[in-house]
Amino acid sequence: MTATSGKSDRSRRKTWGREHVANLYSLFVLSMIMNDGRDESDILRLALTSVAAVGPCRAEGGFLTVDELLVPTPAGWPHATSEIDDHLQHLRGREGPIPVPGREWGWAFALHTRGGGIGYLVVSAPSRPTGDEFFLIHVLAQQTAAALANATARQRERDHARELRRLNADRAAVNVRLANTISELEYQRSVHEVLSQAAAGGGSVAGIATAVYRLTGYPVAIEDRFGNLRAWAGPDCPDPYPKPDAAQHEELLQEAARRLLPVRVGERLIALAQHRGEVLGAMVLIDAAGSAGRQEEFTLDHACTALALELAHLRNIAEVELRLRRELVDDLITGTDDESAYARAAAVGHDLHGPHYLVAVQWVGRAADDAFVQAVGRAAAGLRMRSLLAGRSGMAVLVSEGRPRPEALHQAMVRELGSPSGSIGIGGRCDVPGEIPRSFQEALRALEVRQRSRCPNGTTAFDELGLYRILGPGGDYREVDQFVREWLGPLLDYDAAHHSDLAQTLSQYFECGGNYDGTAAALGIHRSTLRYRLQRIRDVSGSDLTDVDSRLNLHVATRVWKVLGGSP
Repeated sequence: MTATSGKSDRSRRKTWGREHVANLYSLFVLSMIMNDGRDESDILRLALTSVAAVGPCRAEGGFLTVDELLVPTPAGWPHATSEIDDHLQHLRGREGPIPVPGREWGWAFALHTRGGGIGYLVVSAPSRPTGDEFFLIHVLAQQTAAALANATARQRERDHARELRRLNADRAAVNVRLANTISELEYQRSVHEVLSQAAAGGGSVAGIATAVYRLTGYPVAIEDRFGNLRAWAGPDCPDPYPKPDAAQHEELLQEAARRLLPVRVGERLIALAQHRGEVLGAMVLIDAAGSAGRQEEFTLDHACTALALELAHLRNIAEVELRLRRELVDDLITGTDDESAYARAAAVGHDLHGPHYLVAVQWVGRAADDAFVQAVGRAAAGLRMRSLLAGRSGMAVLVSEGRPRPEALHQAMVRELGSPSGSIGIGGRCDVPGEIPRSFQEALRALEVRQRSRCPNGTTAFDELGLYRILGPGGDYREVDQFVREWLGPLLDYDAAHHSDLAQTLSQYFECGGNYDGTAAALGIHRSTLRYRLQRIRDVSGSDLTDVDSRLNLHVATRVWKVLGGSP
């Protein structure tokens, strides 16, 4: 029996050894599975489901420490109750026995890592397990803790790698933004330098347009407040430059002023040059492809600032020059010494040496304001008249170098003002400034005669006035009118009733000195027709053309009649 008993003990020890090795091997395999990239919830689920394989035990639940609180993991494990949670709180990170309802034995295996406790694996059994079974569960808990530590480390590495990728992406984006900013600053610096060079070189409107063309590569137009071209840089300048509709152009300016940004209209990118809230002009980028972007808009904005300053400067100069010209004209009209007049005229760019004529201009329904004076100036400039200009006493006054062309000047004014209802008087020639007051008075006299004539719209020169030259401005013309009526009245009435030209025939006859051939040629009629008309004149007027006094009075009357607008 003894021998039999010894053999049986060796057999049991051998069987236990194989089972123990098998259990350890299973734990080793389980450890490899838990360390195979799984997350914390999967690791604890594997551990809980493996408890029954290493002994007669049941897994009550797994708990992980999250923000100093024990959280059941995985969630929804059937045996993880709040009572267990409360008992675990009392253990304070240590492992030890724990009561489990309906079970004789319960134990909380602490899950420890190098960083401290990270949770619990709670196991129960209907009776206290053997030492080997306890050992195996304890090893399972250690392997679970190690796997959780590895999972945490892997998650930390993944988070770190993800953070590195995010930081690298952010750095790349920052580098791109930085490169773009540097490029934009370099471009802005070049814009500033080019425009500064243009300003240092005189800062002309054309110079600014050329600078913007060099910077952008787009054709550039600079327009005044009304859409008229002031400068062009680049190819394909329209000829003639299109004139915009006034109402539409005003709406466009208002829209651009409200937006404070360039406005695109078709192929034109338009920015305003404003000074103290006033629109002085516009800069236009010709962009048919619509490819202009932020850099071009920056260039336009910066250039418009320089353009506004230049236009404001030019306007101030023009206003100062205009004021000096007006003051000079006023002094010339009232009388000033020649040397001072020459020097002041030269200061505003006008040469008073040589013959000059005074011109007085008035228009019906138009006050002699700046707009009217400027219209007179444009009309004179269109005729290439070099002159000084000012407004005075309800009229515009020109001090013109050289004799003006009377009819051409009136027609130019008609084109500027859109109305023929105006009168122009031209004074006599003056060779030195001291004679200008006299020429001005003569211009006023000629203007008054024109306005009192039967045809007040037009131009009258003083040297055409004949007898009217002896009358001063504001004189009484009734006696002169009565004289003309006395001598030419019957002829004028006959012409009006019969649509004839007896008065004009008589005037031309006297102008030709009584020569039949010259008179007939001037009137474009035959000698016999002239002879018939002269006889008719004798019959209608009752005057003897061979009488010296009658001829004198009739000649004077026809001269005055022509001055008053009687000639065709």
